[in-house]
Amino acid sequence: MTTATTDVPAFIDAHHHFWDIGRNPYPWLQGETLADFRYGSYTALQRNYLPDDFTADTRGCAPMATVHIEAEWDRGTPVDETRWLASLAQRYRRPSVVVAHADLGAADARQVLAAQAAFDMVRGIRHKPAVSARAGECRRGAPGSMDDARWRDGYALLQQFGLSFDLQAPWWHLEQALALARDFPATTLILNHTGLPSDRSEQGLAGWRKALETLAQAPNAALKISGLGQRDTPWSAEANIPVIRSAIAIFGADRCMFASNFPVDSLVATYPAIVAAFAEAIAPLDPAQRHALWAGNAARLYRMHAEAQ
Repeated sequence: MTTATTDVPAFIDAHHHFWDIGRNPYPWLQGETLADFRYGSYTALQRNYLPDDFTADTRGCAPMATVHIEAEWDRGTPVDETRWLASLAQRYRRPSVVVAHADLGAADARQVLAAQAAFDMVRGIRHKPAVSARAGECRRGAPGSMDDARWRDGYALLQQFGLSFDLQAPWWHLEQALALARDFPATTLILNHTGLPSDRSEQGLAGWRKALETLAQAPNAALKISGLGQRDTPWSAEANIPVIRSAIAIFGADRCMFASNFPVDSLVATYPAIVAAFAEAIAPLDPAQRHALWAGNAARLYRMHAEAQ
């Protein structure tokens, strides 16, 4: 039986998005098509998603603070997204903090990072590196990947600006992520969406667990528990609770955190269902561990102590 959301303590949502497609540029929502999107069709996302929508979706289980992750705003003007989010925060007190975008391989990476870091609410950067669509196609050293020297030059600047890094990459690239984390130990690397364990076959889960164990060797790596939907498969607590527990067992309760990935994961589940499944998954843990997973780790890693009070 899934835990009722009314039993959930105060928590932080460490990964969500806002967008206004009527006034702001999001190519992937305004005509471009993402090839092989992991949940299949995403036409239901091609609408505005603003703080009032988030309030409606989270009714009865609203987070006390949130982390907004860059939402694929037009790559030519990433600082404009942060400026817009700052205006939302002034009006709605959402989001609490921001992980912004900067092209780490671009010639102007330093200038963009400096502009992003100038906003008080910016805590980190997400720039999706080049990855392969399938495990069997993974190769090291691809342009734009975590091995790329120019991309790494941009990554090296994060420490100078006091920024963490949010990594979105499938689990078969986590050997590269381990090398990145080890080569830049002063930069916190936060893996998004549980390492994308979309293949729930015995072989797929074994590969995912081994990959998480690889990255977990880096003490400066952390994990967000999110993005657990599957294409053409109904979302269920029964399917996802074992994955949540495995991830926490590998990384430890001191390096994992709850995240909704809303509104993207609204394609596969309601917000209360995601919250309730996470609550059930961590129910056997002690109170200090549960607090860390719900709020403490996100507050520490995203430097949200004041926002989370």
